Amino acid sequence: MSTFNKFTRAAVVAIPAAFAGVTAQAGGLAEPAIAPVAVAPAPVYVAPTGRDWTGFYVGGSLGYGQLEGDGLGDDFSGTIYSGHAGYNYDLGSYVIGAELEGTFGQIDDDTSGLDFENVLRAKARAGYDAGVFLPYVTAGYAQATVSAGDADIDDNGYFYGAGVDYAVTDSITVGGEVLQHEFNDFNGGSDVSALTASLRVSYNF
Repeated sequence: MSTFNKFTRAAVVAIPAAFAGVTAQAGGLAEPAIAPVAVAPAPVYVAPTGRDWTGFYVGGSLGYGQLEGDGLGDDFSGTIYSGHAGYNYDLGSYVIGAELEGTFGQIDDDTSGLDFENVLRAKARAGYDAGVFLPYVTAGYAQATVSAGDADIDDNGYFYGAGVDYAVTDSITVGGEVLQHEFNDFNGGSDVSALTASLRVSYNF
């Protein structure tokens, strides 16, 4: 084989190989490296945990009261204030409890000459544990006292209503409550009903 043929055959093999190497290097320079992208994890919903409402509490309230009945004036209403003490027992999703409350005020009726003195209540409560909120219903026994001249007149009845408590902290609870009272044949006279609406604050032990 002549020297020319050997040179020609070597060139045929070497040229494609060199071209492939140059192409690979050029491609490597043309394609920038891709940095990894951090992907934030999808948000996960966490259900709110319930609050343990079990324990004793005491507190007070300020609100509005209105009495209606035969022989009473149209504006037998005014400001009331109360003190209460109770106990709640948390069953998980539901809360039951009992409470004693006394409500006082300066509500006078010029038509009948009666003055409201106080209402004492023995309450049963049942509510739903919604975390820091406790909506509830309540009912129980009520005793109302009014004064007529120098005499105090009292009679017994019942009440029912609803409210909600909000736990500001583990120790402090605020809320609101609306109660409807019924006193049938009050002191042998007419039927009397009373509506109260109060804002409450309690300290929990």
